Amino acid sequence: MSLLHSPQSTELPIKRLAEKELVALFALMMSLTALSMDAMLPAFPFIAESLAVVDYQKTQWIVSAMILGMVFGEIFFGPLSDAIGRKKSILLGICVYLIGSVVALLASSIEMFLLGRMIQGFGVAGPKIASRALIRDMYKGAAMARIMSFVMMVFILVPMLAPSIGQLVLQVADWRWIFGLLMTQATIAGVWLLLRQPETLSKENRIPLNRKRLVADVRIILSRGDVMAYTVLLGCIFGGLMLHISTAQSIFQDVYDTGDRFPLFFAMLAIGSAVINFSNGKIVLRIGMLRCVISALSVLLTSSFVLLLSTFYFDGVPPFVLFMGLGMVMFSCFGMVFGNVNAMAMEPLGKMAGLGASVISSLSSFLAIILSTVIGQFYHFTVTPLASGFVIFSIIAFVMLRYGYKYSQRHTVE
Repeated sequence: MSLLHSPQSTELPIKRLAEKELVALFALMMSLTALSMDAMLPAFPFIAESLAVVDYQKTQWIVSAMILGMVFGEIFFGPLSDAIGRKKSILLGICVYLIGSVVALLASSIEMFLLGRMIQGFGVAGPKIASRALIRDMYKGAAMARIMSFVMMVFILVPMLAPSIGQLVLQVADWRWIFGLLMTQATIAGVWLLLRQPETLSKENRIPLNRKRLVADVRIILSRGDVMAYTVLLGCIFGGLMLHISTAQSIFQDVYDTGDRFPLFFAMLAIGSAVINFSNGKIVLRIGMLRCVISALSVLLTSSFVLLLSTFYFDGVPPFVLFMGLGMVMFSCFGMVFGNVNAMAMEPLGKMAGLGASVISSLSSFLAIILSTVIGQFYHFTVTPLASGFVIFSIIAFVMLRYGYKYSQRHTVE
């Protein structure tokens, strides 16, 4: 029997939270990542002015620095959660996140500010990674996909609403108060977890930190063709989301001249995602994860291809109504893909769920950075690069889904 499918030696009797409370807690915790990135978008000019940033392009590192820190944090917290438990890893990550928030809040230079952002990213990886492993401890298969769909619904919804939250703070206070809001959310999530959520990984099933064993386990995970295929798939879809985030402000304000209404239109793109995600939690139990992902990717590829054709016809700038309509359809697919594919990638990992979540998330995030950066270099005040990126990413995602499914079918352990 494969090591990845070895049963746990001891079943830990877990007193589960009510499903609604469980989803609310982990949505609050995991959405901290998205809010930390996107709530800063409206504050870019104010941060640049306050920290005397001459080259405005450097403000793009406000998001990149956090993601870079998060990649390293994901590598660290996965094995740690397997060694000391999910709950302690999440709480440690929140503490590190709060330290980074304080550094960024008090920064008087862009260098110190970016250091704080990297520490934030490193810390937020704790709740991001260990939360997935914790859910994997309690649920399997379609049931896990159902819970992850509800959690990912908020995870996808928050990036769309975050600029509005950031702009609301800026209307009543200095940009530094955005970090005060983030610290409040992190503290509430940490206290809630501490008081209400039991540990899900028993001491008997923990894997001590050992370099040789970690290397061996990572090799096992990397050798799984299905896990790696789903990781690349996640990287492509996340890369599309990052491409959208990195160009959204310019597209809405420079190309379509929406002005202060930018957060409003940015948020409207989340409506379809929220609806589809809520439905996915019910549909996945009926038709399964694979069909849900195939349907979502088909809609994503079709709508992005139509958007690309429209950019050729309208010299790179399709009518705003058409852009928004197709955009809402495209982004409605994100949550269904993320929730189900995350569950599909985690399913074979068994006791290595923490390390597996770490490898999957760090690799997919790193791939997303590369893909979004490469395609983003072609952006020059048209929608064409965004549409092209989504078409390319969707095609790759389909190929990876097909390969991953075939691999898992061939290597199913009876």
